[in-house]
Amino acid sequence: MKRILLKLSGESLGGKQQGIDKEKLSHFALEIKDAVELGKEVGIVVGGGNFVRGTMTHELGIERTKLDYMGMLATIINSLALQDALRALNIPSVVMSAFSIEGLCEKFYFEKAIEYLENGYVVFIAAGTGNPYFTTDSAAALRAIEIKANVLIKGTRVDGVYDKDPEKFADAIRFEQLSFEDVIKRKLRVMDITAFTLCQENHLPLVVLNIEERGNVKKFLLGEKVGTVVS
Repeated sequence: MKRILLKLSGESLGGKQQGIDKEKLSHFALEIKDAVELGKEVGIVVGGGNFVRGTMTHELGIERTKLDYMGMLATIINSLALQDALRALNIPSVVMSAFSIEGLCEKFYFEKAIEYLENGYVVFIAAGTGNPYFTTDSAAALRAIEIKANVLIKGTRVDGVYDKDPEKFADAIRFEQLSFEDVIKRKLRVMDITAFTLCQENHLPLVVLNIEERGNVKKFLLGEKVGTVVS
């Protein structure tokens, strides 16, 4: 697993508040640092749910398409914040985006992103796919395929894939390993269907782990049994 794509939750980055939580920012930066120090080439897609989500359209009265574009901007904000946190750790990084903002981030091209990765940069890939109605899960799967990542790691609040919601059911059973076919057969919710299909059709292994537990990314990359592997 020389090259990884790490999908981070915007909601997790916000902690218990809206916006960015300082402790979570530091925590995520250290998880990324662990992967870099293991010699991995690291791409990052971070969501924007700590600022805005597509499901807020009824709550805010904002049209879904516009809300999705607002969410894309939120992912750029989060990427810039994480980039600065990495700078404090002396880790070089660059923010690329589905649309460029002069002075802040450059336009994403997969060949340029791969060049950055090969030269030791952590590459933040922001603004989703650049289109409304697509989640950042879908963007993560798409970008992982484009940069030829060996694995897509989805960081969540739970430690893997369960047969039912572990936050609601105490008897929920966690799976250590699943095939794509198992996930479909059991009707398990791992990622949205677009993202999941992209991974399945392109034979991209998917790992779901608890990103909020310090050291989990490193443990997985060192071969320890962490989270759930779907392949």
